[in-house]
Amino acid sequence: MSLNELMIMRHEWALVAVALILLIAEIGMNENRKQNIKLFACVLMTLVTVLGFLPADTGTVFGNMYVTDPLRILMKNILNVGVLIIFLQSFSWLKQPNYQDRITEFYLLMLSSLIGVSYMISSGHFLMFYLGLELTTIPIAALAAYEQFKSKSAEAGIKLILSSAFSSAILLFGISILFAASGNLYFNSYESSDSIINVLGFIFFFSGLAFKISIVPFHLWTADVYEGSPTSVTSYLSVISKGSAVFILVIVLTTLFRVIQPMWQEVLYATSILTMTIGNLFAIRQQNVKRFLAFSSIAQAGFIMLGIVGGTALGMATVIYFVLVYVFSNLAAFGVVQAVEQASGKVTVDDYNGLYKTNPKLSLVMMLALFSLAGIPPLAGFFGKFFLFTAVAESGFYVLLGVAVLNTVISLYYYLLVVKAMFINSSDTPVTAFTSDMAMRISLVVCSVGILVIGFYSPVFAYIKELCVGI
Repeated sequence: MSLNELMIMRHEWALVAVALILLIAEIGMNENRKQNIKLFACVLMTLVTVLGFLPADTGTVFGNMYVTDPLRILMKNILNVGVLIIFLQSFSWLKQPNYQDRITEFYLLMLSSLIGVSYMISSGHFLMFYLGLELTTIPIAALAAYEQFKSKSAEAGIKLILSSAFSSAILLFGISILFAASGNLYFNSYESSDSIINVLGFIFFFSGLAFKISIVPFHLWTADVYEGSPTSVTSYLSVISKGSAVFILVIVLTTLFRVIQPMWQEVLYATSILTMTIGNLFAIRQQNVKRFLAFSSIAQAGFIMLGIVGGTALGMATVIYFVLVYVFSNLAAFGVVQAVEQASGKVTVDDYNGLYKTNPKLSLVMMLALFSLAGIPPLAGFFGKFFLFTAVAESGFYVLLGVAVLNTVISLYYYLLVVKAMFINSSDTPVTAFTSDMAMRISLVVCSVGILVIGFYSPVFAYIKELCVGI
């Protein structure tokens, strides 16, 4: 392999290098200095994130099984930023005595999963995609059970690994059917058709991938796993894992399955309505904040489907832009949840009553995050949903657009319930005033800036749309 080919895979090599450096640090570092690994990991991840934005070569490796282009690089960079924010938010959580001897384990597993995400995004072959998907899933299933002394965490790990194994089997069966239909698994030379066997292969493939995105009716694992997992792991599942699966779904649908577009449009039309509606209706009933955000993320997956259903370059651009906005909005919300849980152990919506009086800054960040998720102007989430609605209208799906607008109103109701609890409701035992550590504050500032700025900085969407035109 030449140096140029190595540089094409620089994202993956950089992440592997960070994992190896952390492993060496774990072996060579004195026991009473293991806490320094957290700072070390954040610094290294910052360097990897900055490296990702530098000019890079594009091309293919391994006989076109690995593909990289500016759009894939952008998606990797977005998810790298998300992981860096998660690293910062987990800083104080990993200080607990129960994790003193397993700090490096947390970072190694998350980096291993991120390496799988990068390979999945750059896959140019179904088997490369499948290997990346498994490398993404297995480490994060171990992280879901990271708090092994808590029964809910162990339960979350078991549920995630079992549901992932089931979905992977369905997806792999779909890939085998697609291979039988065409005799080829390369994305750039796959000959799709509207034959029954090709449609059947697509249905199995989509069903397996729908588990990863939490699309109804493949969403039942989501709330239990999100609630039981450590909050940092929940953040990763909600943003990084879902974002990568959405991206590869867009690529596959708009390139490989273009011939059967009318069929998969009907599938996405129905699942989008079901996912938005069921996610929103169940979110209203939740008292646990993490379950609340779990059903919120299910509803957001339904909104993401709006951009895919048209199969246009504009729709693809809106999906990637929405994922970018979603990274900052959702991680801001989960960051506040983690800070409150870490300081007080409180995790229900009622526990947030009167939070503004004791912790006004956290309340404001949470309000920004929820308003952005709801799509209230002038925050970035408004522009994300506006562009999604524009893509749907451009494709002529006006009934779907009407359902989406109605679901936006429903989501606004339950997001306002949390805002009402923080700013209006009173409590005899509110969360006491506390100061988060510096890393958490930096992460929340970054998320808040992203929520406030991305929507107004129009070159971001214009750049994404330009990259999508050639796909």
